[in-house]
Amino acid sequence: MSAVRSLTRGRGRRLTGRTRLLISAATTGLLLVGIILCSLFIGEQGLSVKLELRDLPPSLQHLFGTDWLGRDMFSRTVQGLTLSVAVGLAGAAGSTVIAMMMGLAAAFLGRMVDRVVTWLIDATLSVPHLVMLILIAFVSGGGIQGIMIGIVFTHWPSLARVIRAEALSVVTADYVAVSRGFGRTRWWIMRHHLVPHLLPQLFIGFLLLFPHAVLHEAAITFLGLGFSPHQPAIGIILSESMRYLSSGMWWLAVFPGLALLVTVRAFDMLGHSLQRLIDPKHSRT
Repeated sequence: MSAVRSLTRGRGRRLTGRTRLLISAATTGLLLVGIILCSLFIGEQGLSVKLELRDLPPSLQHLFGTDWLGRDMFSRTVQGLTLSVAVGLAGAAGSTVIAMMMGLAAAFLGRMVDRVVTWLIDATLSVPHLVMLILIAFVSGGGIQGIMIGIVFTHWPSLARVIRAEALSVVTADYVAVSRGFGRTRWWIMRHHLVPHLLPQLFIGFLLLFPHAVLHEAAITFLGLGFSPHQPAIGIILSESMRYLSSGMWWLAVFPGLALLVTVRAFDMLGHSLQRLIDPKHSRT
C-alpha cells in the first residue's frame, strides 16, 4: 500500500508540475503578445501631450489615468514594458552565451583555465550587480547600449557556475570515456554529448536571468543613468511619478509598478516551474 501511495503522490506531483508549467507558459505568452500588440496599435499617438487632459484619474477612457502633461499612462506603461522586455531579452541572451562559453572552457581546457574561470565567477559575484552595472553603463556611455552591455557582463556568473558543474559531470561520465576510446575529438564530444545535455539548463537559466535583467534595467533608469528622459521607460516613469505622489496622483506609480512586477513574476514562475519539472532535486521539494 505504501508503494502505491508513493507512486500516486509522485504522479500527482508531476501532473501538478506540468499544470503549473502550462499555466505559467500560457500567462507569459499572453502577456508578451498583449504587450507587443498594444505597443503596435498605440504607436506614438498615445504618447502625445494634451494639456487639457492632464491629471485625470483612471477611467474607461484612460485606464491608467493621465499624467501632468495629459499623456495617457496606459500607453506609456505599455511602451515602457516593451523597452524593458527588449533590453531584458537581449541582456539575458548575452549573459547566457557568456555563461555557456565560460562553463565549457572550464570543463574542457584544463585545470588552469578552470581556476581562472572560477576566480572570475567569484570576483564578479563579490561585487553587487547594481553597483557594477552602474559602473559599466557609465563607462559604456549610458543609453540602451550601455545598459545592455552592463547587464550582459554582470548577470552571467551564477549561470556559469551551474554550467561548469554540469559540464564537469558530463566530461567525467563513462560514455564520454568510451567516446574518447573510439578516438572521438574534443569538439565531437562537445557537440554530441555536452551541448545537448546543457541545453535545458541554459534555457532555464535564460528564463531566470530575464526577470533580474528587467528589474536592474528599471533600477538604473530610475536613477537617471539609462534612457533619455523623453523615452517612456518604466524606471523613468516611476522616477517622475515620485514628485506627484504627495499631490494624490497615486496612479502614476501604482499601475506602472504593478505592470513591471507582474511581468517579472510571470517569467520567474515560468523558469522555476520548468526547473522543478526537469530537475529531480527541485521536483522533490
